[in-house]
Amino acid sequence: MITAGIDMGSRSVKVVLLEELDMEGKPQLVVKKAHLMLPGDLDADQAAEQAYDAALQAAGVARGDVKSVFATGAGRNQVAFATEGVTEMTAGARGAVYMYPQARTVVDVGAEEGRGIKTDSDGKAIDFAGNEKCAAGAGSFAEAMSRALQLSLKEFGEASLRSDKSIPMNAQCTVFAESEVVSLIHSSTPKEDIAKAVLDAVASRVCAMVRRVGIEGNVVLIGGMGHNPGFVASLKNAMEVDEVLLPELPEFASALGCALIAAERLH
Repeated sequence: MITAGIDMGSRSVKVVLLEELDMEGKPQLVVKKAHLMLPGDLDADQAAEQAYDAALQAAGVARGDVKSVFATGAGRNQVAFATEGVTEMTAGARGAVYMYPQARTVVDVGAEEGRGIKTDSDGKAIDFAGNEKCAAGAGSFAEAMSRALQLSLKEFGEASLRSDKSIPMNAQCTVFAESEVVSLIHSSTPKEDIAKAVLDAVASRVCAMVRRVGIEGNVVLIGGMGHNPGFVASLKNAMEVDEVLLPELPEFASALGCALIAAERLH
């Protein structure tokens, strides 16, 4: 039995396919996945269709072989072919605990949103707190600041690791924070120190959200910001934990959670 999970983010579409391979009914991950950045001239449903077709083709699976398709993310209601939709908290918690059964605190930071999720041993979200009304605790904030420094996001994250300075940033929105960054540039502050200050600020806001639900047990980071090593370091420091568990492909965690839930609902 094959199921699919689709995460319709604000910037990209992620697809994961699952197949039950053993007698115990535990879903096993099909190796092929698909990740499609959202072009400006493509609506969400078209983007979902393209990403889904790409995943099916890569896995050598026909549409008719997929028994159920669950969607999550900001655009989940726009996936016309989805069987059902689930919240980002539900999908993120389920995917994170599948990869790390010991995880009880899930930190999900994507392009436009960040959230902290408390989960139980079954991967069910118990509580959550998010920043849906402001991008200052999410990836787009870091991306905007990297542009101000004329660095790629990868260079931005790597630069922050070369700094041991702690420069507070007081602005609570991207527009004002960019002014702070410009001021730091004009005062000849090294780029690596500015990069660390920005990522420390994002991590501090994310940490504040997570503390509202409580930091318990092992912490796992999912979402695209998991690819930014500077942010991972800043988050670990802000949360005062010894370790932040990081999946190899953190941006696929919620799509994985969707596919898992779809499989469970079929039993």
